[in-house]
Amino acid sequence: MKHLVAIAMLLGLTGCAVQPTAPLSQQAWIDTSLPDVAAQQRGAAYARANCAGCHAVGTTGDSPLPAAPHFRDLGRRYPVEYLAEAFAEGINTAHAEMPEFVMSTEENSDLVAYLKSIQPSGTE
Repeated sequence: MKHLVAIAMLLGLTGCAVQPTAPLSQQAWIDTSLPDVAAQQRGAAYARANCAGCHAVGTTGDSPLPAAPHFRDLGRRYPVEYLAEAFAEGINTAHAEMPEFVMSTEENSDLVAYLKSIQPSGTE
């Protein structure tokens, strides 16, 4: 009888055993504390292709259009992540030179990721 109880306990315990998990490289998780470098790179490419004609889009340099703000200084005016909504709705400005852009959700996220990455420390 003791043997039957021991066998039953062993069989029951095997059902509670920890199942092996996939290697870390195969687990689907995202560490949101790390910057999304690929998104930043796509955002930088978008800025160069669509915005650099008027704005200074990098960490240095002047804007080709003097009235156009430097992208690296946008965080001094307002939180950069707030621009996502403005980009989605279309930015209205007081000057006619600013064209209206229609961007995908991914382009919007990528551009905001890039803008956040170039703000001086403490202004994003």
